[in-house]
Amino acid sequence: MQDPSRTLAIETASEACSIALFAGDELIARDHRVLGRGHAERLVPMIEAMPDRGRASRILVSLGPGSFTGVRIGIAAARALGFAWGADVHGYPTLALVAARAMQDAPGPVTVCMNGGHGEWFIADFSRDSKAEVRSLTPEQAAERGAHRTIAGNRAQDFAALLEGDHEAVELLPDAGNVKLLPYNWLTSDLTPIYGRAPDAKPQKQAAT
Repeated sequence: MQDPSRTLAIETASEACSIALFAGDELIARDHRVLGRGHAERLVPMIEAMPDRGRASRILVSLGPGSFTGVRIGIAAARALGFAWGADVHGYPTLALVAARAMQDAPGPVTVCMNGGHGEWFIADFSRDSKAEVRSLTPEQAAERGAHRTIAGNRAQDFAALLEGDHEAVELLPDAGNVKLLPYNWLTSDLTPIYGRAPDAKPQKQAAT
């Protein structure tokens, strides 16, 4: 039987693939790799290499936005392990994980800016008490939108370079080892992916009869 205090965190929404195993609030194992692609092939072996093969009573998984494929891989693995282990499974927004880490060093509000698709960026504002809805914007739209003084994420420097004024850019990728920084109310039992923008493929109109 798994240790009831253990939590396994799974983060696969970006080019980084990372997992972390906690006993209570103590991090006991972590594996963080910047892969680009190949999450599907690496994730399960990474979990199996954890102590007790990563077995836990609670699983936290990234819901996105980010790579459509990466998000789906992470959620599918979390669901399968949750069923096999009888574990509770909760999700969290990927950008919230980046914000929580950034706010450790910059306690004020943070704007997170991450790679999107088709040349766009995923952007959202966070504070200790609130998180905003993610928007997918072109760099030009992002510049018009503006940002908090602290910008975090893998496009933080690019975003800051477009803005007037003094902005601090914190280059970060999501890291499963930081999930304990997330406020409890930012977790959800709804494992619906957060895509951040509409799917590329659109349903065809029904043919006239």
